[in-house]
Amino acid sequence: MRSFSPRSRQQSDAQLVERARGGSADAAEALLERHWDRAWTAAYAVLGHRSAADDAAQSAVERAFRALDSFDESRPFGPWLARIAANQALNQIRARRREVALDEELPGEDRYEGVDARDEVIRAVAALPPDRRMVVALRYWADLEPSEIALALDVPVGTVSSRLSRAIRELRIALEEVRNP
Repeated sequence: MRSFSPRSRQQSDAQLVERARGGSADAAEALLERHWDRAWTAAYAVLGHRSAADDAAQSAVERAFRALDSFDESRPFGPWLARIAANQALNQIRARRREVALDEELPGEDRYEGVDARDEVIRAVAALPPDRRMVVALRYWADLEPSEIALALDVPVGTVSSRLSRAIRELRIALEEVRNP
């Protein structure tokens, strides 16, 4: 990416959003530079595939910038974009499920012989219910705090905490089964 003016680097996200709404390509690019990694990571955490995460994150950015007029500047931009990216990733999964049977979407164990622990974790997260997958992705891969996740998902912090707790319990069981069949 190109380097941005010191003005863009020093402005808050809210200021950049306001400038981007006014048509500033520099402000829009500065927002993208600041938050692309978080959006991509949220998409990757849900999907577990780089190229699919690229597509989901790009769709999220396009969607976010089309909806910029409805963005509430009192809320943080990064978690908002990460939520959109995670939702785009979930939409990809739902679309695939309509096209392919679920057991074909998640390949059998024989295709994963010799994979490292990271791949096992990604598969285990992908098998979680969407609400739990989302909070795990936003917490551990997009590095959002529970309060930020609550804001992004528009749910109470307690709901985020309980979903995380259940997801971690399910992940422990799933990973234990993979390691000790």
